[in-house]
Amino acid sequence: MKVWITDFMEHFGYLGIFLMLALENVFPPIPSEVILPFGGFMTTTSSMTITGVVLAATGGSLLGAVILYYIGRLLDVSRMERLVDRWGGIIRISKKDIHKADAWFDKYGYWTVLFCRMIPLVRSLISIPAGMSGMKFGVFMLFTTIGTLGWNVLLVFIGAALGESWEDIGAYMNVYSNVVYVLLAVGFVVLGALYLRKRSRRIKARE
Repeated sequence: MKVWITDFMEHFGYLGIFLMLALENVFPPIPSEVILPFGGFMTTTSSMTITGVVLAATGGSLLGAVILYYIGRLLDVSRMERLVDRWGGIIRISKKDIHKADAWFDKYGYWTVLFCRMIPLVRSLISIPAGMSGMKFGVFMLFTTIGTLGWNVLLVFIGAALGESWEDIGAYMNVYSNVVYVLLAVGFVVLGALYLRKRSRRIKARE
C-alpha cells in the first residue's frame, strides 16, 4: 500500500495529497503517518512547498471529516433508540445508556474531537459520534481544523527535516500509536468496570 500511496502522490502532487487525506479519513487503514511525512519529503525534491502540502492535506482531512460527520447525523439518537429496542437485550445496552453517552458528548465532545484528531485511527472515526450527538457543525469544524492542522504541520515538517530518511518516522509513530491504544484500552476497561459495578449496585438496591 505504501508504494501505491507514494506513487499516487508523486504523480498528482497537491491533488494527490488532498485525495489521499480525504480517503484516509473515510478509510482509516490508509495511514496519514505515510502520507504526511512523504509529502514533507516531496518539498525537498520538487517545487512543492510545505505550506502547499499542509493546506492540501488539511483540506482533504476536513472533507473526509465532514463526510463522516454527516454519516453520524444519519445515525442520530432516535435511530439508536430503535436499534436498542430491537437488539438492546442482546448487546446489553439500554436507552438510558444511549442518553448518558449523548449527554457526555454534548458536555465534553468539543475537546474530545480536538484531542482525538491527533490519535491515529481514532482521529477519523471521532467525526461519527460528533455527528450523532448533533454537535454544531461550525464548532465541529473549528475544533477539527485546529486538531488536524496541528497533526499535519507536525508530520509534514518532520518529513521535510528527515528528507530521504522520512520513512524512519514510521517506527516512532508505531510506538506512539501502540502507547495510545494501550491507554485507550485501559481506559475502556476501567470505565466498563465502573459501569458494571454501578449497575450491580442498582440491581442489589432494587432487590
